[in-house]
Amino acid sequence: MPRYLTKSRFKTAIEYPTKLFYTGKGREYANAMSEDSFLQSLAEGGFQVGELAKLMYPGGFEVTATDHETQVQETNQYLQQENVTLYEAAIRHEGLFIRVDVIRKRGNHIELIEVKAKSFDSTDQNGFRGARGGINSGLLPYLQDIAFQTYVFKLAFPEVRVDSFLLMADKSKACSVDGLNQFFKITHVNGRSGIKVSPNANSTSIGDPILTAVNVNEYVNEILTLPLEAPGVEGFLPDVVKGWSEAYENDQKIVSPVGAHCVRCEFRTTPTQEGLKSGLFECWHRAKGLSAEDFNEGVVLDVWSFRGKERLIQEGILKFSDIEKSDLGWQNEDDDFSHGLNGRQRQWMQVSKSIPDGKDFYLNKELIDAAASQWQYPLHFIDFETARVAIPFFKGQKPYSNIAFQFSHHEMQSNGAVEHKSQFLSTTPGVKPNYEFVRELKKAIGDVGTVFMWSPHENTTLNAVLEELNEDSSPPADADELRKFILSLTRKKEGGKTLHEGARAMVDLCGLSKRAFYHPLTKGSNSIKKVLPAVMAYSNFIKEKYSQPIYGASPGLKSLNFENQTWWQQVDGKVLDPYKLLPPVFNDVPESELEQIESDDEFEISQGGAASTAYARLQFEELPDNERAYIKNALLRYCELDTLAMVMILEGWRQSNN
Repeated sequence: MPRYLTKSRFKTAIEYPTKLFYTGKGREYANAMSEDSFLQSLAEGGFQVGELAKLMYPGGFEVTATDHETQVQETNQYLQQENVTLYEAAIRHEGLFIRVDVIRKRGNHIELIEVKAKSFDSTDQNGFRGARGGINSGLLPYLQDIAFQTYVFKLAFPEVRVDSFLLMADKSKACSVDGLNQFFKITHVNGRSGIKVSPNANSTSIGDPILTAVNVNEYVNEILTLPLEAPGVEGFLPDVVKGWSEAYENDQKIVSPVGAHCVRCEFRTTPTQEGLKSGLFECWHRAKGLSAEDFNEGVVLDVWSFRGKERLIQEGILKFSDIEKSDLGWQNEDDDFSHGLNGRQRQWMQVSKSIPDGKDFYLNKELIDAAASQWQYPLHFIDFETARVAIPFFKGQKPYSNIAFQFSHHEMQSNGAVEHKSQFLSTTPGVKPNYEFVRELKKAIGDVGTVFMWSPHENTTLNAVLEELNEDSSPPADADELRKFILSLTRKKEGGKTLHEGARAMVDLCGLSKRAFYHPLTKGSNSIKKVLPAVMAYSNFIKEKYSQPIYGASPGLKSLNFENQTWWQQVDGKVLDPYKLLPPVFNDVPESELEQIESDDEFEISQGGAASTAYARLQFEELPDNERAYIKNALLRYCELDTLAMVMILEGWRQSNN
């Protein structure tokens, strides 16, 4: 296979040029990002948006050849026509190779159209510019992408006039037809994923465009004429690209400076990739002489939620053992841990590996008990699963409208009795679940008792449904009742000002965890998937209660999805993570790809998550009944464990003798 500098390789080099050496070597180097992730593209809406774009530019020819040479030949033959529209056209110049989403040729004029599932608002006149006048950092990667394509195309065809466009999901455009996203179904043929477009889909049936094409010549010219910014790079795009292309073609490693940007490096080993090399470690070993033991003990990249990483790296403070309190911005009042934790205190406990008073973990029972004195029984623990899809389901919806498709609900009585009380899951293709979701939630938690969430996601979701109700031109008959219920549970702030706060505004247990709990096993994280195993590791109460198969048993704890489940299990002296006891959400996807779609607190390797991706598969894939049933059951189990986790964490906190 020729080693061309393609769009994806250019994007990789912009992030960190050394990555070009590691990419594409899956048998040698660990990579937390799949080269061609079906699940990630599905979650981001890339498949459907690409096909919708073709319907907006009808009558074109798709370049379907499988090898580079034939793709280029096929493209060149089409471009000999006076007027033509092409999809996935292949353009090559020396060691540079691109596939263009859409090309429109009219005589000597070419329109290059890059299709992105990225959302934007066409009514925002300054959307492409940042506050200081530079290109908006959130859009810069997409503009660099089309700039690279424009550069390669002009090298290959210097005699033509080129205009460059980004075609994106426009949040200001409401869908004018029902069932738009059901026009595009995911299929799998001979191990390859593709799109089956409904025979009823055409430029008329898709209604008014929800994708908007923006002429980006101004920004492309800026990128092509100003110095290119990438770690260790000083130069203009033509010279930089030539160097990258030659290095990639010859498989030569480009030496780039290490820094805080390495936090998001995907070339790091994970538990499922043992035996593979770590590109991240190689870079830091070369540049800073760090050893594998140093990485195991902790380096500055690992400090939880710390914005001063680059400063410390420049000062040569690289390992946990090098970091002093002052490096974290320590204040005199930080010496007092009795009133709950702030960020600096959590960071110091992480890097110093020491807990006040010589304890194994930090737990502020006084803070938790003070909070609990304000709670009213029964206690309700809820968890939502939501999705935001690029192409709307219904007429009147806008791209990336919120879809609340699932909740789980545990209830705890004042005597400590716990049960999985209720749940909701809507996965029928094309069915809008939001209002029914709120109705069922209202039935589940009633109007008495404190309601708990883990992070503000549930609050954000309900506020989004409230906004949808307020904007609905044909609201349901019970709209006022639903509004009243939502307002009772939520709070909303804007510009530091509280717009509303309900009488039963949900309590964020994650916020309480940040102030009242720290365990070395969490490594500073407050993800529920990190906090639960840490609580289980120390709590004798949790061990005694959940080491027996009482969950989903009679007598025992009522469950809607489990039978005789034992949650506290131990192997080789280590308590097993309860989430690892569950079968995967998908039984036809490698574990490494499942890891990719689960977002991480700091690395932010991916977007979405297993649940929202599962929802997308159930909406858009042609799945056999048994596979649909498997995914739905997996969703129910995972969501139930999320609310049970909240219960177990609270039990572990309140019953602790620490």
